[in-house]
Amino acid sequence: MKKSSIVIAGGGSTFTPGIILMLLENLDRYPLRSIKFYDNDAERQKVIAEACEIIVKEKDPSIEFLQTTDPETAFTDVDIVMAHIRVGKYKMRELDEKIPLKYGVVGQETCGPGGIAYGMRSIQGVLELVDYMEKYSPNAWLLNYSNPAAIVAEATRRLRPNSKLINICDMPISIENNFVEILGFKKHSDIITRYYGLNHFGWWTDIRDQDGNDLMPKLREYVSKNGYLVQTDLEEKKQHSDESWNATYKKAADVQALDPDTLPNTYLKYYFFPDYVVEHTDPNYTRANQVIDTREKEVFSACREIVEKQTAEGTYMEVDEHASYIVDLAVGLTFNTYERMLLIVENNGIISNFDPTAMVEVPCLVSSNGPEPLAIGTIPTMQKGLMEQQVAVEKLVVDAWEEKSYQKLWQAMALSRTVPSVSVAKQILDDLYEVNKEYWPELV
Repeated sequence: MKKSSIVIAGGGSTFTPGIILMLLENLDRYPLRSIKFYDNDAERQKVIAEACEIIVKEKDPSIEFLQTTDPETAFTDVDIVMAHIRVGKYKMRELDEKIPLKYGVVGQETCGPGGIAYGMRSIQGVLELVDYMEKYSPNAWLLNYSNPAAIVAEATRRLRPNSKLINICDMPISIENNFVEILGFKKHSDIITRYYGLNHFGWWTDIRDQDGNDLMPKLREYVSKNGYLVQTDLEEKKQHSDESWNATYKKAADVQALDPDTLPNTYLKYYFFPDYVVEHTDPNYTRANQVIDTREKEVFSACREIVEKQTAEGTYMEVDEHASYIVDLAVGLTFNTYERMLLIVENNGIISNFDPTAMVEVPCLVSSNGPEPLAIGTIPTMQKGLMEQQVAVEKLVVDAWEEKSYQKLWQAMALSRTVPSVSVAKQILDDLYEVNKEYWPELV
């Protein structure tokens, strides 16, 4: 069985240890000969990497491990690049969230003005990773789960159209794991789903078990009362189950009410209920602050403890189980297994009554040729209208980045459903531009 070499771009991320643990739990499906960490912040990466090296050596000492800030070292002789970078780190995420809230507008890392600001920062970083891979390992695949995935996907479609790159998001998988629990199944593969939309902006239309039984009626009834909350969300400590995520999962019941025949992505709450979201957000202590005070401290503390003890035995470190989609994707590409997955791909007729150049999130079969999307057909007027508005925002952001256009970025802000007026859009844009001059192109 072929053993792969991978590089994790974003080696200093707090999600990296959980992904390493998940990879090590799946070595029977996806054997590894080499794991490399790449980051442009050597100091931050060092803490995470030293702990992960100990974890890897304890599990399988035959796997070569390396941490580096040098692109040539990182990207040479790799089969898969796993990219989850955060340009500007949590300091900039905090500003993405707090600046819109000053004007009574949703402050969120991937939705509305905050997502636009983050997208303007992320484009260059992801393009650099693609270019490094193509220079040093041209036969490799880049699996991008850096946010905001919708804007990054549009940028890579347009600016690196022939690259071996796949954009993917963990949120639908996380929600589908809750479906599995609601229905009383054991594992994600027990259900087969139909879904369409844009990233963080979509709907499930059909869910069946392996025998073809329709599970939507039971799920719709449950969600209309409870949203996506399940008991383990209230009991377990995991990425998508803290207090703020519980509130988001519960709100899915109200989101679903607009189209009870479908099941919505949780992020639609920011577009359907922006007034509610602002009202229930502390403008001085946002999600970024919560993450800094919890996940950041916990993961770095656990990594330092592992390094100090020189063993992972008896230390707290959580397997990022929902991230098993990364292994599923790598397995499909490496072993031609036709894994069925939700991926972000160019529409090109998949949704027949929608922009063919839009980057849509739909079920695909993954082989060594890459993703092969499954046809959706036509979509209803409401979803089509919402998606057209949102995809226009995403395209305008990439226009703005490419053309260095202040006007296009203002148009993108003004077109977002989360922003109440053109004048408010301009105020938010001016504030965000001021703090992002280090990261954005100079706008004219």
